Amino acid sequence: MTPYTARPLTPTALKELRARDDAGRPMAPFTDEEGDAPLRCCLRRSEPGERLALVAYAPLRRWAAETGADPGAYDEQGPVFIHATECPGPDTDALPFTNARRTVRRYSTDGRILGGRLVEDPTAFEPAFTEAFADPEVALVHVRAVEYGCFLYEVRRP
Repeated sequence: MTPYTARPLTPTALKELRARDDAGRPMAPFTDEEGDAPLRCCLRRSEPGERLALVAYAPLRRWAAETGADPGAYDEQGPVFIHATECPGPDTDALPFTNARRTVRRYSTDGRILGGRLVEDPTAFEPAFTEAFADPEVALVHVRAVEYGCFLYEVRRP
């Protein structure tokens, strides 16, 4: 079992995003006809027919609000898929979305990017996290999609 845990969006963040996203827009639910959208609430792919929303999410801003950090220009927001209504969250502690090229982006305690690593092999995530957290300056990492740069999930120190 890996010592690293993928963190889904918190229930508080989800409640807020379902009212207004981090860009101030109201949620606009839709029925997912095709499925396969990466859901950040339960860290799995959507199924056809599920009610979803695509919302703007600012992961570093929310982390900074918890910790008192000031990420400055690194405070970015991007699109993420969530269920339009409350869901039970992840049903496994396995690392999600490991079937494609990802970046493991490192952040310091003050919210600055410290570098990253391209991960192309599903077995390389744990070594990438171990490498990242071997640096005492690294407070957390974001796993992101390579093609779009989308935030997938956060991992904090074990």
